[in-house]
Amino acid sequence: MPDTRRRWPVISALGVVQILAWGSSFYLPAVLAGPIAESTGWPLAWVVGGLALGLLVAALASPHVGAAIHRRGGRPVLALAALLLAAGLTTLAVAPALPVYLGGWLILGAGMGCGLYDPAFATLGRLYGAEARPAITTLTLWGGFASTVCWPVSAFLVAQVGWRGTCLAYAGLHLGVTLPLILLLVPKPHVLPAAAEDREAAIGPLSGPERRAFLLFAGVLILGGAIMSLVSVHLITLLQARGVALASAVSYGALIGPAQVAARIVEISFKGRYHPLWTLTAAFALVTLGLALLASGLPGVGLWLVLYGGGNGIFSIARGTVPLALFGPTRYPLVVGRLARPGLIAQALAPPAGAFVLTHASPDALWWILPILATANLGLIAALWAVRGISRPDVTDRRT
Repeated sequence: MPDTRRRWPVISALGVVQILAWGSSFYLPAVLAGPIAESTGWPLAWVVGGLALGLLVAALASPHVGAAIHRRGGRPVLALAALLLAAGLTTLAVAPALPVYLGGWLILGAGMGCGLYDPAFATLGRLYGAEARPAITTLTLWGGFASTVCWPVSAFLVAQVGWRGTCLAYAGLHLGVTLPLILLLVPKPHVLPAAAEDREAAIGPLSGPERRAFLLFAGVLILGGAIMSLVSVHLITLLQARGVALASAVSYGALIGPAQVAARIVEISFKGRYHPLWTLTAAFALVTLGLALLASGLPGVGLWLVLYGGGNGIFSIARGTVPLALFGPTRYPLVVGRLARPGLIAQALAPPAGAFVLTHASPDALWWILPILATANLGLIAALWAVRGISRPDVTDRRT
């Protein structure tokens, strides 16, 4: 197992990788979609829809990515992610027509499946085993700055070199920054015993309680991913429907990022003294409270968004730490890969579903759907507590 004194370079390298990976994929349309549609004449819905295609590809790839990290460690998978992201961004930059642009998003989706949070969590789990929880928590702190760093960078680049030049610049950053960081600073993991190299031998069949926990947590990720995606895409529209001016709505939305980072700092300060299910419970208590207050229309939009943002911030931590606690480090990369698929599919499909509600019902209907989904997630989390006893003897938290 790698020396704990050498973790900071690894986590810092992965942190930079996460900022650039998220900023040049998931967060890219927020800044580039308008300029792309304006300069090409392609329908904005299709321009933004490229991200949904990418998320679906990432979902299809995720179980295979988890299996590859289990067998070989995260370095080759993350290196492939850097190459795929660079290739996808280059394809976007040179796309002469909409089908080629969408093809670029298919490549980007493969890169997202190999390089966003879940593969990075699996990499840390493979490296540090039962002691990976602090590293996973710290990595989410880095990832919380992705939009804060990359949105201004993207806006600056668009103004200087256009959207195509911006895509090429990000492709260059992946080849010149993220790829060397991965190859130089992410170590090879310890070698698995020969019997454990076989995927089925390593994970084996899930027991009855484990299967229930797996399905319950998959449900949590589905609802959590849907909520996050709906808020990310439709928040400004929902606030404007309540009479909030565009500039004010953007300012309110900007509170979510700092709230996420602040909540993660608080989580880090506790140094893993409690079971990760407490993190998950606190996350959705905050998300539910914030969304319910927003839906109610009570004054204090900024504060309610801070509550939501704080909950969403530590939910990212729980995504990585709860499976480690429930299923143990040996099968962790495989389980994380399997769990990533339903959440990514939900993230891809939720925004079009939200647009359908906005078009055929009303903004108020979508406002209330959000806290209803969050409340349902609290119910799934309560059920997870009931199967908490499946935690294995090599889990991250032995204090209950």
